[in-house]
Amino acid sequence: MSLKDNVVRLLEEALDERPSLFLINYKVHPDNSIEVIIDGDQGVKVEDCIAISRAIEHNLDREEEDFSLQVMSAGVSEGLVHLRQYKKNIGRKLKVKTNEEKFEGELISATDDSITLTWKTREPKPVGKGKVTVTKEASIAYKHIVEAKVMITF
Repeated sequence: MSLKDNVVRLLEEALDERPSLFLINYKVHPDNSIEVIIDGDQGVKVEDCIAISRAIEHNLDREEEDFSLQVMSAGVSEGLVHLRQYKKNIGRKLKVKTNEEKFEGELISATDDSITLTWKTREPKPVGKGKVTVTKEASIAYKHIVEAKVMITF
């Protein structure tokens, strides 16, 4: 069994034991350096990264193949890629890019097929001069999302 196959099997076992965690991405590079990125429904603690790391490291034989292992949590700069990431970020402000347009708004729902954002904007009054604040809403299918990131506000 290849190193990559072993890593995949060990990752699946480790994540099965921790149902609140899920895999975002993993890579096994040609130099046998292994990178694992995880996320969790309630976030990821250092202890979670250590547990996943140990589950992999303790079941691979360094005598057979030398390797390096890095397990990390998904950073906010990386964007959302997994349905569970959208669900855990309901109530937060997102910047979403599709092929046609860009949206910035509060994520108010995440279904199995799409997300819904809402935001306020100023538009000209229908009658007369001046502007009025209007609440807009957009439903965006996951298949149309090119990039989605949580906006950090201070």
